Amino acid sequence: MNTSSHINSDYRQQSSSEEQVLYDYLLEQVKTDSPSQLIEDFRYLFVEGRGFRDVQVYAALEKIVKRKNIEYQFNYFFNRCCHILINSWQMQPQLQSAIPELIAIFENLAPARSGFNNTANQIRYLVKNFVQSDQYVKLQRLARVINSKQNTCNSVGNLIDRYPYLYNHCLLSEDSSQEHQQTVRHIKAQTEKRFEVNLSRYVTYKVRLAQVARSPQMSEEEGRIIRPVKNPTLLNDKELNRALKHFVGNVDGGSSYKSLSQNFLTQSVHTQSFQGFKDDLYEYLLSSMDSQYAKGQFNKKIYQILQNTLPECNHQKPSEFLMLRTSSQLLNFLVVESSNKPDHYVFVDMISNMGVTQTMGVLLKVILICNKVKPYLEKRFSILFNHYESFAREGVPWLVKSLENLQLAFSVHFGKVDLSCLNQVKLQ
Repeated sequence: MNTSSHINSDYRQQSSSEEQVLYDYLLEQVKTDSPSQLIEDFRYLFVEGRGFRDVQVYAALEKIVKRKNIEYQFNYFFNRCCHILINSWQMQPQLQSAIPELIAIFENLAPARSGFNNTANQIRYLVKNFVQSDQYVKLQRLARVINSKQNTCNSVGNLIDRYPYLYNHCLLSEDSSQEHQQTVRHIKAQTEKRFEVNLSRYVTYKVRLAQVARSPQMSEEEGRIIRPVKNPTLLNDKELNRALKHFVGNVDGGSSYKSLSQNFLTQSVHTQSFQGFKDDLYEYLLSSMDSQYAKGQFNKKIYQILQNTLPECNHQKPSEFLMLRTSSQLLNFLVVESSNKPDHYVFVDMISNMGVTQTMGVLLKVILICNKVKPYLEKRFSILFNHYESFAREGVPWLVKSLENLQLAFSVHFGKVDLSCLNQVKLQ
């Protein structure tokens, strides 16, 4: 654990009476005051820092900013102040638009004046420092999720609202309060449900069109009265239809991803050794891959990764721990290892040779045999998202298509949407 998270961890255990004065004030005022009044309070307290209508509140803030080594502590304290308002407003749809407004007031702060040690200057310095932190980056992302309809910027970062599987890693941090975690869970569930409903409507529309096209009994007029439904993804219709058929239908010898994974798990119950499990896993992964690509260097690398995973356990019976560890090692290799080692040559190479949808299928095969590694895959994609956040979408089309395909794969295999009707028709 790094120093800052260690300090934050200790600090969380014992909020001082001064912090509690600010927390209590905000908790009380958010029940009665309008968002515009509370945003103005924040401006007086944390941007101007010159004084406040409630003398007790300002006196508590003065004591906080005058402490020694306050920087790390202040970030946690200030983040919590923001989230007291955010969490309350988020639960009231008519007030949600105030959240981006609150976060925006810290975007163009005047710098602290050097040589001045008064309270206002110390507050400016600390808030300016907060704006450089990971906590503020997460606040900005949250604002983009809530304000998605108003986002006109063409950057990858502005797509965050589309991918709820990134929320836990891109919107939460180690020191996120229980209330904030609950807020993010609520937004995540809403986004997932909305996407699944839109996807289901789109698929129903396309299936009905396909039925009209192949059935002479259905009149041309019936075809015309089918109300068009918008494609809910950033893929074009052809890409979306191909991806849906791939994730829902059969991919290898008449088997779907779901049945392939179930067959593998059924067989693995009888596997006597971890070495045998790794050998079977190698065959399982490569069976539905493009054979030309798999026969190159790729299969040798996969084989090596598997052989190098816990070789000291090769004679043990496969266990959940060994499966989890093996799956996470594979995802490190196939996608990206960490934010400190953000190389993803293998991932891009797979996409270049097999296409985005089939590449997502390989990752799907891993998490279908080990569901507990799904958050780990989500974390890999959050690393890629963070890495390319400031890029224009056109600059990394492979990433946008990957994010969209993963959203589809998750909805089909882990969501509540039923798209089995796709197997009965051929979409155009």
